[in-house]
Amino acid sequence: MNPFEVKTKSADRYFMDWQKIYPRPYDKNEVDPYTRLRIILMNGTEYEATWFSHQFHRHCTNNDIRRELAVLRRTEQQQQKRIACLKPINESILETTIGYEQLAVDLTAILAQREPDAYVAQVMDLALLEDFDHLYRYADLLELERGIHAERLVGSYTEIMPGRPTIAEHRHPRDSVRRAINNHTAAPITKLNAAIITAAEQQTMNYYMNIGCFYDSDLGRRLYQEIAMIEEQHVTQYGALLDTSCTWLENLLMHEYTECYLYWSCVEDETDPAVKRIWEQHFEQEVSHLHAAEELLKTYEGKEACQVIPEGTFPELLRFGPQKAYVRKVIKNTVTNTAVGEDPAVPVDTLPKDNTFHAYQQAVCPDAARVASHQVISETIGNNGKDYRFEEKPHPVEALRDRTVDNITIAR
Repeated sequence: MNPFEVKTKSADRYFMDWQKIYPRPYDKNEVDPYTRLRIILMNGTEYEATWFSHQFHRHCTNNDIRRELAVLRRTEQQQQKRIACLKPINESILETTIGYEQLAVDLTAILAQREPDAYVAQVMDLALLEDFDHLYRYADLLELERGIHAERLVGSYTEIMPGRPTIAEHRHPRDSVRRAINNHTAAPITKLNAAIITAAEQQTMNYYMNIGCFYDSDLGRRLYQEIAMIEEQHVTQYGALLDTSCTWLENLLMHEYTECYLYWSCVEDETDPAVKRIWEQHFEQEVSHLHAAEELLKTYEGKEACQVIPEGTFPELLRFGPQKAYVRKVIKNTVTNTAVGEDPAVPVDTLPKDNTFHAYQQAVCPDAARVASHQVISETIGNNGKDYRFEEKPHPVEALRDRTVDNITIAR
């Protein structure tokens, strides 16, 4: 599939009425977990598209370009509202959060395994273990306060057990900045991977920033607060991968191409007929946006789209599936890693005592007993005699197998 070759109408002929924007939500008890993940992913993708467009608008002096951006952005906003309303009213904040973290785990694992750039893959592996641990902490909160077992929500596709403990993830902000890729030399799949994971993690960060204070328990509010700070680290590191030498119009073209790629992946992967029709309609709309961006690039910078995206045909599509073996391998091999400077794979036990990691840990987590991510597990163990997990075999790291104690020293 090459979206540059797909015929479409002009972008301003795709506005939707209120009935179409408000679709029938999925049934939270019947939906396939991967349908839920695609919905979360595309909601985040539309959020990124909208906010990129607003930033472009605020940094652009040409009102003709700004008017074209306004047209594209209006449809992006309609698409985002439509996708967001697929979530049912009776799905709680915490149940939705389980979906966010399952997406973070399985999406990151999929992208890392297909990533040809070893450095970019290491960056993904670093955050993969951290989101995996977030899934475990939120799942324990769900069991502790609601009596709901999260394996039902993840469909047993994703294991739930400790990753790199959240308390060990807090790093100095200077150690979250990574090396940028070069869009002229990077593989097409690398450019897509960087754009996709940045949008997905940004959505999680924004969700926790806004929704955490609405949670109905003190412990839950503090857990959202803590994990939201890790998501800030993740968005910083993923955003740092993006090539900052690209012009605004080149970035617009890449955003629209990424959306086309993701919607077509959803069309090919979706099992729910009603949701699949939405993906098909949005793909057609995004193709019109891509052609509009192509024309803007040619008109105002004198560049052809092939100078930014040399091969328009989509590379390997994004397809969801269980990633248990890969996650276990990464945990076993890298659980004690942290990041120092631009290096995302430094064993903690090699750091000198005066390293910024230890200084930041002391500043933020001086008393481990008062750290929310630890308290959630400690209280669950206190209530049930053990933590909540969904694991198909013993944990790959022996130090994290004991379900009667939360390990707060590993990777610190």
